[in-house]
Amino acid sequence: MLVARSIALFVVAALFEIGGAWLVWQGVREHKGWVWIGAGVVALGLYGFVATLQPDAHFGRILAAYGGIFVAGSIAWGMVADGYRPDRFDVLGALVCLAGMALIMYAPRGR
Repeated sequence: MLVARSIALFVVAALFEIGGAWLVWQGVREHKGWVWIGAGVVALGLYGFVATLQPDAHFGRILAAYGGIFVAGSIAWGMVADGYRPDRFDVLGALVCLAGMALIMYAPRGR
C-alpha cells in the first residue's frame, strides 16, 4: 500500500512538473503568452508541494528517485502532447531510469 501511494505521488508530481515546464515552453517558445507561462509556474510550484507528501523523509532520496519518473514521464508527455516518437534507445534509457528509481526508493533497507 505504501509503495502504491508513493508511485501515485510520483505520477502526480510528474504531471505537475512536466506539465508546468511544457506550459512555460509553450508560452515562451510557441508565443502563447503570459497566461500559459503563469499556469506553468503555478504547476511547477504544485510539483514542489506534492514531492513533500512522499512517505520517505529523505529529500535527496525522493528527488533522486523522482528523476527516473521524470525521464520516463517526459518521453511519454512528448509522445502525447507533441507527437514525439521515441526510438529504442529512448525507451531503453527510460527503463533503466525507472529501474534505478525502484532500486533507490524501494530496495529493502535495514532500518
